[in-house]
Amino acid sequence: MGSALCRLGVRGYDRVAIALPNGPDIAAVFLGVASYATCAPLNPSLQSDEFEFYLTDLCANAIVLPADEGSPARDVAKRLGVAVLELERSREVAGLFALRGVSDDVNPPANWGAGEDVALVLHTSGTTSRPKQVPLSHDNLCTSARCIAHVLSLTSADRCLNVMPLFHIHGLVGVLLSSLSAGGSVICSAGFENDSFADLMKHRQPTWYSAVPTIHQSVLALAKERPEVATNDNLRLIRSSSSSLPPSVMAELEAVFKVPVIESYGMTEAAHQMASNPLPPAERKPGSVGVPAGPEMAIMDDDGGLLLAGQTGEIVIRGQSVTAGYVNNAEANDSAFTDGWFRTGDLGCKDDENYFFLTGRKKEMVNRGGENISPREIDEVLLDHPSVAQAVAFAVPHPTLGEDVVAAVVLHNLDAVSEKDLRQFAFARLAAIKVPSQILTVDSIPKGPTGKLQRIGMHEKLAADLQSHHVPPRNDLEKSIIAVVKQVLETSRVGVTDNFFALGGDSLKAARVLARLCDEFQVELPAVSVFLNPTPEQLSLEITRVLGEETGLLDELLDEIELMSDEEARRQVA
Repeated sequence: MGSALCRLGVRGYDRVAIALPNGPDIAAVFLGVASYATCAPLNPSLQSDEFEFYLTDLCANAIVLPADEGSPARDVAKRLGVAVLELERSREVAGLFALRGVSDDVNPPANWGAGEDVALVLHTSGTTSRPKQVPLSHDNLCTSARCIAHVLSLTSADRCLNVMPLFHIHGLVGVLLSSLSAGGSVICSAGFENDSFADLMKHRQPTWYSAVPTIHQSVLALAKERPEVATNDNLRLIRSSSSSLPPSVMAELEAVFKVPVIESYGMTEAAHQMASNPLPPAERKPGSVGVPAGPEMAIMDDDGGLLLAGQTGEIVIRGQSVTAGYVNNAEANDSAFTDGWFRTGDLGCKDDENYFFLTGRKKEMVNRGGENISPREIDEVLLDHPSVAQAVAFAVPHPTLGEDVVAAVVLHNLDAVSEKDLRQFAFARLAAIKVPSQILTVDSIPKGPTGKLQRIGMHEKLAADLQSHHVPPRNDLEKSIIAVVKQVLETSRVGVTDNFFALGGDSLKAARVLARLCDEFQVELPAVSVFLNPTPEQLSLEITRVLGEETGLLDELLDEIELMSDEEARRQVA
């Protein structure tokens, strides 16, 4: 890989972006690029404007894309003069690939990266600005990987099932590099999907897997449908990171899989892991992110003083796995570092045994199921809509994601635009994970003493607007949709105007709802249907539109569903 990049004119300090789907190819490309140059993995589902920002901000010299597959990154790279390397994957060997776009005329030697060289650059979301570049050196990454392997007692016999995206620090370091540092192996899946997860657990027999809480909750739901998922005798631990794991989910996972669940705490600037609960027989404390397991950790007050056990303040870190600072951002570095300590923005405390507990966050950034999202980035997109005069995105509590993203907008006088229109506008400009699940139209947005829009506390201020009045189903189609939503969310009260995500839905549960609706109504709906139509009322209109009322097919299907429901009821009575 180094020689191929060298023939392109790429040198060790240059940046090479990759935008590949999850699997063995991106794992192999990351290892190859990072060993020689600076690797910058990007979410392949980004939109054109986002690719343009990231490639420009990185000053990328090249980008690796799948051969013969459409991606907005290809046109953006061409416009920016960024070299495109087309990846052709092997059909026989996982992770074996060839690169198109590299000359074979010369084969100069590649100079491999040294410990202090930057191996990886990821963007992290800022509170008041566009995403910031976090450079991580070989030393940062290797230190963190070895710490994770030590905490989990990984050996060459261990095999991890990776379901995390490999453009995220959790997947890259928490799974891939930690496993390789111990001589172990990784099953590189295409991402979490019920059937593939169950099949890989059965046939590949991993010894552990690491995921965010939303995936763990989906695994528990899967285990109820397919109990064989939990019969892997090789499994010895489950790891959770990137957002807080509810104690009840931790307890249920351990009861179902009969292995310890290890919750850890990490962030991009620390090359992932900062703290972790230890393996048994050491004590694991539900609700705690554990003891320091990488960098040194402390609690600091606003004036830079270190606090004692039981006192609440900001969690700070320092050590060999911590980034040296953001790229070309002196202002952010000045506020992030105090006397050599990096301020995480998370509020917490520690007990007498040095177990850390998170209590809140000083930063405005939203942690949506482990994905850090800049609300300012969403503001800017919504403000580009001609009908929007003011916009503010903010976090709301969510039962499975931890936090979700909602936005409030003030429209220009006499303008009329629907929430669906605004969300469609955002979908065309943002990755799906960043699009607010709700967009409220309000008369005014609260401002602080300086006139700045108040992001923190918006959930409480708009609590009444976020709650919908219960409206029962008005026809058979709405009844059928509500029945599916109730089943997936395991709830008993759903109205036609209730937002699926506000009720506790997430992307994985949305996929399950969509699959069942497509099967039940024999209709092909786009993958984003639930995101664009998050209420049963909107889903009803979308299904009606797709089927076409004039065909009569909808009425036939509803009659069939009603007959099936009656037959099921008779069986239950019998």
